[in-house]
Amino acid sequence: MLTEYDLLRYRRQIFYPYLGEEGQDKLKQAHVVVAGAGGLGSPNAIYLAAAGIGRLTLIDDDVVSLSNLNRQILHYDEDVGREKVVSASEKLGRLNPAVQVRPLKVRITEKNVASLIAAADVVVDGMDNFETRLILNRACVDRGIPFIHGGVHSLMGEVTTLIPGKTPCFACLCQEIPEQEEEIPVLGPLPGMIACVQVMEAIKYLAGFGMLLAGRMLFIDGSDMTFSTIHIERAKNCPVCGGKS
Repeated sequence: MLTEYDLLRYRRQIFYPYLGEEGQDKLKQAHVVVAGAGGLGSPNAIYLAAAGIGRLTLIDDDVVSLSNLNRQILHYDEDVGREKVVSASEKLGRLNPAVQVRPLKVRITEKNVASLIAAADVVVDGMDNFETRLILNRACVDRGIPFIHGGVHSLMGEVTTLIPGKTPCFACLCQEIPEQEEEIPVLGPLPGMIACVQVMEAIKYLAGFGMLLAGRMLFIDGSDMTFSTIHIERAKNCPVCGGKS
């Protein structure tokens, strides 16, 4: 149940009639896994915590480096060399002490992914490599957990909400893993923009209102500030979700 603290803290979003107290209570009961505590994961975690998501699990096996700081806004100069999930969880605890944050310094693999996301209502993609996204995607499809994909490169970003049995899965969209640069160029505000859209999708899904980016991919081009959406379909030959409903 929402407390007086909750009602005051989330007052301005509770005013939104399609969220209201009932929707806010759903957020309080929710468990969201944020895979990655970097450029996408940082603003995702910040806005999920600020919105009152009851439980957050942060997964990342890396440590903070100085070159992260232009975009990974949960980490500061004094955090360089520290575990990202520890740095992030400390800041989130100060941002909203009512949210339970579980930091996991672990690399996501095919062997551990099931246990990492087992209790999640939603998994948010804050990763920077396709292999891990595909591992998460398969686990989400197998368990019926929505996977909110976000990706950035230079001034381009994309978001879609992947719902098992209803939309394409990530493997439908990525049937061949592209070659990846060791370090991709990225301006800090772009992952923030993409992450904010991901959080909006998570809130809408959990509270049960609005139209999701389900079956649609949103593209943001920061070079000329154009936003475009395309329809995406399931691949009949998808080895992960093909034929599943």
